[in-house]
Order: sequence, then structure tokens, then C-alpha cells
Amino acid sequence: MASAEKMVTVQNRAGIHARPAALIAQTANKFASEVLIEKDADTTINAKSIMGVITMAAAYNTVLTIKANGSDADEAVNAIKALFDSKFEED
Repeated sequence: MASAEKMVTVQNRAGIHARPAALIAQTANKFASEVLIEKDADTTINAKSIMGVITMAAAYNTVLTIKANGSDADEAVNAIKALFDSKFEED
């Protein structure tokens, strides 16, 4: 089983609120792989859950790790990283 991992930084000033959380969950749900987002060492959430992503409370400049396990792990991680790189098209 393939796995992939990338570090991202929250670059949009508002942080991960409802709209970016929805985008992350919608994107993660396009993939068969399990997609997780890790914050610090003690918080790991399912990226396919909007509520999970919101409750993670990732503020501006928070560093997160996106992890995926499954047949399309690379594509899943890259797609979610692209959302962070584009600042969720907010700035």
C-alpha cells in the first residue's frame, strides 16, 4: 500500500475556518486513500471530515502534516497541498 506525506503551512490569514475546511474535506473525499492531517504531535484528524478539520483549529502560520495511505496517496496529498499553496483562494 502506498503512503505519502507532506508538510504545509496555513498561509491564509483567517486560518482553517468553515470554507477551507469544506474544501479540504471535499478534496480528500475524491480519493480512495485514507487522508489524515496532523497538527503538532498530539492531534491527528480525518481530512474527509469537515467537523474534524474545523475542530483542529489551525490558525495562520500553523505547520501541518498531510498524510495519506492507499492506492492514490500521492495524488491525495498533492491535491490538498495545492489548496494550502493557493491559500484556499482567499488572499
